[in-house]
Amino acid sequence: MLKPSEIKRFIDEDAVSSAKRYAKEGQRYRDAEHDILEHRLFYFNADGNLVEDKTRSNIKISHPFFAELAQQLPAFMLSFDKNPIRAKQNVEGLQDHLDEYFDDEFWAEIGDLIDGAYSKGFDYIYGYRNDENHLVFECADSLNVIEVRAKDTDDHCEHIIYWYIDHISKDKKAVKKIQVWDKDQISYYVQIENGEIETDPSEEYNPRPHVIFIDEKTGEKKGLPLGYIPFWKLKNNKQAMTGLKPIKALIDDYDLMMCGLSNNLADFDTPLHVVKGYEGENLDELQTNLKTKKVVGVDGEGGVDVKTVDIPYQARKEKAELDEKNIYRFGMGFNSSQTGDGNITNIVIRSRYTLLDLKATNMYKRLKKVLKSICKVVLDEINDANGTDYQCKDIEFEFHPSIPTNESENIANERVKAETKQIAVNTILNVAAQIGDEMAVKLICEELDIDYDDIKAELEKLKEEQNTVNAKATLEQVVVEE
Repeated sequence: MLKPSEIKRFIDEDAVSSAKRYAKEGQRYRDAEHDILEHRLFYFNADGNLVEDKTRSNIKISHPFFAELAQQLPAFMLSFDKNPIRAKQNVEGLQDHLDEYFDDEFWAEIGDLIDGAYSKGFDYIYGYRNDENHLVFECADSLNVIEVRAKDTDDHCEHIIYWYIDHISKDKKAVKKIQVWDKDQISYYVQIENGEIETDPSEEYNPRPHVIFIDEKTGEKKGLPLGYIPFWKLKNNKQAMTGLKPIKALIDDYDLMMCGLSNNLADFDTPLHVVKGYEGENLDELQTNLKTKKVVGVDGEGGVDVKTVDIPYQARKEKAELDEKNIYRFGMGFNSSQTGDGNITNIVIRSRYTLLDLKATNMYKRLKKVLKSICKVVLDEINDANGTDYQCKDIEFEFHPSIPTNESENIANERVKAETKQIAVNTILNVAAQIGDEMAVKLICEELDIDYDDIKAELEKLKEEQNTVNAKATLEQVVVEE
C-alpha cells in the first residue's frame, strides 16, 4: 500500500511530466483555448524600449478545428445500427447477455474514451459494480490518472492513482478526492488545496474490497478482490501522442491570419484625411468637424486629400484557405465546407471520407484490444451468474461505420439493377424452349440470387400436383364418354 507522502510525490511528479504536458495542450485546444488568446502586440518607443501596444486592435478568436476533428472521430466510429460486439451464430443465448452489458450508456462512455484518447493522446475506462451489484463502465480523465510501476521499464502496473476535484469548500479551497487502486482493494484519501493527504473519513470501508456483497446464508457483508486493476487504457497511437501535434502549427497560423485580418479592418475602417491650410485652432476641432459636420474650413490655397489604405485581404484569404485545407488533410478529418463542382456523387462522398475512415481504422485496432479485455471480465461475470462457459472466442467484433450517400443516386442505381435483371430473365425465358425448363430455372435462380435446390423441390411438388390434376381430369373425361 502506498503511503500518503508517496501518493503526493507521484501526483506532483505527474503534473509536470512531458506526457501530461502534451495531454493538457491537446485538451486545451479541444476546449477551443488556443495560443492566440495570449497574443500580444509590442513596439519600440522613442527611447528604444520594447513596450506593449495597447492602442492597436488585438482581436483574439480561436477557430476550433481540433474540437471538430475530435468530435468527428467517435461520431463516425460509433455510427452503427446494432451492437458491434456480436456472439457467433453457433453460440446460443450469449447475445442477449452482451446487449445487456454493452448498451447505449456503455457506448456513450466509449465515445468519450475515443474523444479523450484522440485529444490527449490516451484515456482510460474503468469498471465498477453499481448498487445492483452489476458491472458497469465509466470513462476516467487521463489527466487525473497516474500509473505506478515498480520500475519505469516494467509493463506491470502495481497501482493506479485516480483523483478528482470533489467540490469547493466555503473558504474557497478545492477539496480533492484521491483513490488508490491495486489488484485487491481501493484506498480513499482527501486533500485540501496543496495540503497534506489524509485518509478520507467519509468512506465506510477504507480500504475497500473491489466487490462487496451480502452472503445469502449469513446475511453479512463480505468483500472480494478482482485480482486485477479494472482500468483499461486506450492510446491514440503507438507513442500515445495527442492528435493535435501534426496540425497545431497550422491552426495557430490560421488564427493569426484571420485575427490579423480582423485587426486590419478594425484599425483602417476609416480613411486618412490630409488637410492643407486648416484655419482651425487645433486638431481636435478638425476631428470633430470631420465626424459630425462632415466639413472642414481651409484657406484659399488649402484643401483636403482623402487617403485610403488597401488591406491585403486576398493574400490573407488564400493563406487561410490553404491552412484550412491542410488542417483537415493532416488532421485526417472530413471537411464539411468543401463545395466542389456541385456534382455530389457517392464516389465523391466516399473520397471525402477517405482520410477519416483511415484514421478510424487505425483507432479500431487499438479499441478492439481494450474491448477484448473488457469482454473477458464481462464473460466471467455472465458465467458466474448463469452457470455457463462462454469464452472470448465466442465473440466477434463487427464495426461498420455509416457513410452518408446520395439517395437519388442509390434509387437510380437500384432501378438500373432491377431493369438489368428483368432483361436477363426475359432473355432466358425466350430461349427456354431450346435449353430446357430445368436449365432455364437454374439460370433464373442465379440471376435472382435464389437457392435452386429449394425451387427445384417446390417445382417437383407442383409438377406432381399438376400431373395428378391432369390424370384426374382425363379419367373423368373417359367416364363421361362411357
